[in-house]
Amino acid sequence: MWLRRLSTDRIERRSSERVEIFVVVASINGAQRITALTDGAARLGLKTGMGLADARARYPKLPVVEADLEADQRLLENIADWCDRYTPLVGLDPPDGLFLDVTGCAHLFGGETALARDLVTRLTQQGLRARVAVADTVGGAWGVARYGKPGIIPRGETKAAVLPLPIAALRVDAETAADLRTSGLTCVADLAARPRAPFAARFGKSLLLRLDQALGDADEPIVPRLPLPAAMAEQRFPEPIAREADVLGTIEHLGRQLVAVLDRRGEGGRLFQAALFRADGKVHRLEIGTGSPLRDSARVRKLFEERLAVLADACDPGFGYDMVRLSALVTERCDPMQTGLAGSDHAEELAHLIDRFGARFGLRRVTRLVPQDTHIPEYAVAAVPAHASKQMPSVPSSLVEQDSLSAVRPVRLFNRPELIEATAQVPDGPPISFRWRHIRHQITHAEGPERIALEWWHDDQGNQLTRDYFRVESRAGVRAWLYREGLYDREIKPPDRPQWYLHGLFA
Repeated sequence: MWLRRLSTDRIERRSSERVEIFVVVASINGAQRITALTDGAARLGLKTGMGLADARARYPKLPVVEADLEADQRLLENIADWCDRYTPLVGLDPPDGLFLDVTGCAHLFGGETALARDLVTRLTQQGLRARVAVADTVGGAWGVARYGKPGIIPRGETKAAVLPLPIAALRVDAETAADLRTSGLTCVADLAARPRAPFAARFGKSLLLRLDQALGDADEPIVPRLPLPAAMAEQRFPEPIAREADVLGTIEHLGRQLVAVLDRRGEGGRLFQAALFRADGKVHRLEIGTGSPLRDSARVRKLFEERLAVLADACDPGFGYDMVRLSALVTERCDPMQTGLAGSDHAEELAHLIDRFGARFGLRRVTRLVPQDTHIPEYAVAAVPAHASKQMPSVPSSLVEQDSLSAVRPVRLFNRPELIEATAQVPDGPPISFRWRHIRHQITHAEGPERIALEWWHDDQGNQLTRDYFRVESRAGVRAWLYREGLYDREIKPPDRPQWYLHGLFA
């Protein structure tokens, strides 16, 4: 598909007044040159690549607009998203083209002719002028759309349709095309009828590769802009829907179809995407992840309900959605499991709770604590995404209740221990008071010490000191976890004094 006036169509769609004649210019090699123009400007004899000075010499009052390549690229990507309604395999062909693989999709629209007609009609209604060609090869469709008669090239007749086209239809650069024209080669047939070796020696293998790709002698796959889903289901509507309840009901209906496909494969979905195609061409894509493989359409609906509650106005239906697609982007093996008969499955309920939190706040923001093989308090546990494991494990008992013989520690620690001023009756005894954040706390109860020495292999510089931890309670009821860094007479020699730190607070 060739969007032959992409830049000017973008400008006209934004303008409140219709201007039939204007050009788009950009600075190329130090000179202002025309990069796009309207049909009206083309009828005046202006062409892309012409210098602005030459054009102004002929038409002094010629309207000019500065080029915006980023805006053109965004528009091309938006159109590619919209074209996803016809096939999930859509590739970009910048700066003004798209590739669509409609193999196996055309029958949904009444055939290739009806699909192409519907595509062009809808784009025209959006103010975009397009030329569409359907062929057996990517190169053949590209050349016919730009230099031939748009339409459907019957199967097996692509070569006959490409041979009469000019050399530029092979997607070669302008300099190569000009050199070939100077040599008397004006069309693809002239190039195809001559020996290949001289052309390869002069222009390289890329010219002959383009020729083979256009004629079907070499394969050219389409690189999709978005990853192809593992499974998908879609629903089209003769009249657009706008109510959230209708959208969620459609997602649940499509979820049942998707679950049936995944069930036959013995798989479950880990990442789902709902694509909502608005009637005006805009597409909303919503994604939700799961902590374990999921094959439950009701839960899929609930997760998307949570997601829509967060997005609110950001997912404005406009004039309604005329198509909804539900895809499973990532799947995993999901074998049937026997659940408990006497009570509820707590692991399953926990996984569902994490999925709901993830739908609202993002899966990476929902974490769980995993014990680490170290006794250093700040490294004893690590926070990882709660959905990271394939199967949601039960919560370790060490995180719920502690051994009666082990030392009691705060559930949450400070990111960094905070330096405090502490006073003790004897140098190596518990503190009797401490000052933290400019407030003096008198200690009424103290337990400890719990001695923790850092790993010996981290003591290369001699600055890793032993810690003595104390659990203390102040008169005001503050329960804190303090430690003294360094041992008297061994790691710290008088008159130096050890430092005291507050590492955490008890609930």
